[in-house]
Amino acid sequence: MHGEGDSGFVPMMINIARAKGFAAYIGDGSNRWPAVHRLDAAVLYRLALESAPAGSQLLGAGDQGIPLREIAGVIGRHLNVPAVSITAEEAAGHFGFPGAIAALDLASLYNNTAQASPATRELLGWKPEQPGLLADLEEGHYFA
Repeated sequence: MHGEGDSGFVPMMINIARAKGFAAYIGDGSNRWPAVHRLDAAVLYRLALESAPAGSQLLGAGDQGIPLREIAGVIGRHLNVPAVSITAEEAAGHFGFPGAIAALDLASLYNNTAQASPATRELLGWKPEQPGLLADLEEGHYFA
């Protein structure tokens, strides 16, 4: 999840880039992350509570999969530092405990799940309306 006031993985990546002088991505950076704006997620939770059939497994993503290289690129541009490839072995040392997660192609997990985001949208009529992660990063509030 992302959005103004976020204190999760994206701010952590930004703080690491500030401290280390570069924004990192792993390998060729093609591993993708799904993302959803926190306000869109709130709407999804409300719809799920009001309308989802009992036992539903729902996944909601505004962005189905953003390459980590692109996220690092926006962070690097805003901090005026380079975006640099690191190895999977270096990821744990660079990112800390989430290093192993950073290397995963999480969009493929969503694509292989029965009730992935498109099914959730159809089932509940959910339609993300907030900016995607890259657009949200470009707004600058993460770097204030």
